[in-house]
Amino acid sequence: MPDDPLKSWSDGFTKSAILNFVSRVTREGTPDFVPPPKRIAAFDNDGTLWPEQPTYIQFIFAFDRVKALVPEHREWRTRQPFQAVLEGNMKALVTLGEKALREIITATHSGMTTDQFNAIVADWLANTRDRRFKRFYTELVYQPMLELLAYLRTNGFKTFIVSGAGQDFIRVFADKTYCVPPEQVVGSNTVTELQVHNSSPVLLKMPSVEPVEEGPGKPVAINRFIGQRPIFAFGNSDGDKEMLEWTAAGVGLRFMGIVHHTDADREWAYDRKSDVGRLDKVLDEANAQGWTIVDMKSDWNLVFPTEER
Repeated sequence: MPDDPLKSWSDGFTKSAILNFVSRVTREGTPDFVPPPKRIAAFDNDGTLWPEQPTYIQFIFAFDRVKALVPEHREWRTRQPFQAVLEGNMKALVTLGEKALREIITATHSGMTTDQFNAIVADWLANTRDRRFKRFYTELVYQPMLELLAYLRTNGFKTFIVSGAGQDFIRVFADKTYCVPPEQVVGSNTVTELQVHNSSPVLLKMPSVEPVEEGPGKPVAINRFIGQRPIFAFGNSDGDKEMLEWTAAGVGLRFMGIVHHTDADREWAYDRKSDVGRLDKVLDEANAQGWTIVDMKSDWNLVFPTEER
């Protein structure tokens, strides 16, 4: 099809399910029609719009910040969890658990203004390449999902990112990379405080985090920051289970999609036993409820934008 809006999606059930849903909810005068203000689409970020293996990209940023800041914090060399980062001991870091990762995020994402943080993230993204793919991280977004986001917006949808990762971190690149403006990014946030520096008001990032918890926290955050239940939602892990369930529970036609990572050659293959982005309970539920499961290997004829077809 010369005007195919989803060129990187293989022809088949999954692509047809998306096209059929959008056609039905945008056809005026039919029972499934949804007015544009109600066409809300919510997407997870890590593992749904860009990779999350071998670990979340924001964690890689935070680990690099630990290394950059250690001259100012020499005590980190012998203090966990910073010592594990500096020694490259990921096994120890995993053992230390979520509390340790939150401590690293807090230490590396605070003590600066929001403008300073945005500049640091932008510089890191512009100069840091993924070890496996040798590409900048913003070049590792999924081309099929970029097409899907654009297709939805063309059909009157408002697209949101709803993530347990850092809201400020994602906002730095979301507009340019996904065409999702900052106000349509919902995520965990470092507490900010208004202060006056050199007679000018600034927002200072404090050493405290307001998290959007994976799982039940996503519907709560959607209600708080978006104020409407989505009619279309996409995730890739058990952390998206409640967001998908809450979307499905609404009145009228609904679309629930899951990215299943099945392509170890072009990206990664993982699901039930993965420590990062585990897809287990929600995979069973998706099969039972008839939600749309995207098989990356067979449903996407292209993964990354610069990849050869």
